[in-house]
Amino acid sequence: MLGTVFEGPAVFDGTGAAPFTTDVGVADGRIVAIGDLSERDAYERVACRSLALVPGFIDGHSHGGNCGTSIAPLQGTALTAKQRDADLYGLEVGWTTFDGFFTQVEQQGVALNVASLVGLGTTRRCVAGDAPRALDVDELRAQTRLVRDAIDQGALGVSSGLIYEPGRHADRAELVACAEAARAAGAARYVSHVRDEGDEVEAAIAEALAIGEAAGVAVQCSHHKASGKRNWGKVHRTLPMLDRAGRGAGVACDAYPYVASWTELATILPPRARDGGDDAALERLRDPAFAAAAAFALELARDPLLGGDGWDTILVTDVGSERNAEVAGMRIDELARHWRMTPSTAAIRLLVEEKLRVDCAFFSMNEDDVAAVMSASFCCVGSDASARAFSGITARGVPHPRTYGTFPRVFGRYVRGRRVFTAAEAIRRMTSLPADLFGLRDRGRIVLGAHADLVVLNVNRVIDRATYEHPFAAPEGIRDVYVNGRAVLRDGALTGARPGRVLRQGR
Repeated sequence: MLGTVFEGPAVFDGTGAAPFTTDVGVADGRIVAIGDLSERDAYERVACRSLALVPGFIDGHSHGGNCGTSIAPLQGTALTAKQRDADLYGLEVGWTTFDGFFTQVEQQGVALNVASLVGLGTTRRCVAGDAPRALDVDELRAQTRLVRDAIDQGALGVSSGLIYEPGRHADRAELVACAEAARAAGAARYVSHVRDEGDEVEAAIAEALAIGEAAGVAVQCSHHKASGKRNWGKVHRTLPMLDRAGRGAGVACDAYPYVASWTELATILPPRARDGGDDAALERLRDPAFAAAAAFALELARDPLLGGDGWDTILVTDVGSERNAEVAGMRIDELARHWRMTPSTAAIRLLVEEKLRVDCAFFSMNEDDVAAVMSASFCCVGSDASARAFSGITARGVPHPRTYGTFPRVFGRYVRGRRVFTAAEAIRRMTSLPADLFGLRDRGRIVLGAHADLVVLNVNRVIDRATYEHPFAAPEGIRDVYVNGRAVLRDGALTGARPGRVLRQGR
């Protein structure tokens, strides 16, 4: 007896091969039959004629430990920082290790499958706080021990965030040592938000590749791009770098189909303003003389005549308190007019009032560059967004539309619109490619024995509806979603089921 039979869909198996029409049968959470199943008994039959059946989408960059920040391990300053983040949602951090967090997720249940990298900014914070310096021998030894423990408890590899505190202070030796520790523990993956995505992007990519080569690990460059108008076109130099290095070495990148990035407003501050962590930065910015000097430096940096992209390219998406909740959805130049001050002064005031908890979308990329990156055969699709609902405690601010629209947008914009690749190839970037990159076993393909993570959709109609102005909008064209053989979305409506699993070591 089969559990579910999907009747007559166009099956995209996740490999990039052309679709074929047949039935697919599921039992006990696995794909157990492919072919004519019209005579087989089943508890559920799902009519799929004129629709497609594809493997469940795997987000290649979903802030599951990306960009140097992870949910664990937590001790010292790292625990304090994580609790500060949790306070925004009225939550209590009740774990200090990956094992503790994963166990809590398993006990509460989750609709999707969950996996994570271990962030080297988080492990650094555990052993040295926000110290703006190289680690000493004992600190580095303690950090690599934390990395090994995290891999042993299920993390899939390490990630770095080299523009953020405290990760930007990590030197190459530290990053190599941590990547080597991950490899020794069985997860040979180094995923990096590289040190520069603008003027020095080529050097930053070269550094990431050198770290991977020295440590003997695969490299994935996160949300690959060239930021700032004066850097547009540089992806045509960085992509060949990745391609050459990737032959036999597992080098890859991920990207989202939008021209705006999304990160902390604090990243615009001069480096010396951020040294020592948030508390030290706030103390400096509260000093009128320092704030004035920082504002002057920011005005020069954002001046279009000097090569900057202008304050109108920065959209506030979220703030840390209700005090300035109304500014979400404003550009910084608009906020400056509202507050009757210069844009740089308004940005610093907002950062101080919100204790640096300000997120923004930065419209810094070129549409042709994004298409070029997406076209690379080693580029998987990643939202670069954390999981958010349409209501409740995570539905705050005006989040980047990639939170709700990334995967559908690829179909509408790059399959049917620009015709960068076929639907079959787009699906490969969303399924088997990330599964292989992260070592997710028996996932990302429709083959006998694979876990039954499946999506029923109309490849000719699936489209995103989320916009920068109105991001809380569901896509169209996706009818059903099954996770480990159980429906979590049926006829476009959530079922409330929580069949997801924690994929420790990719299992």
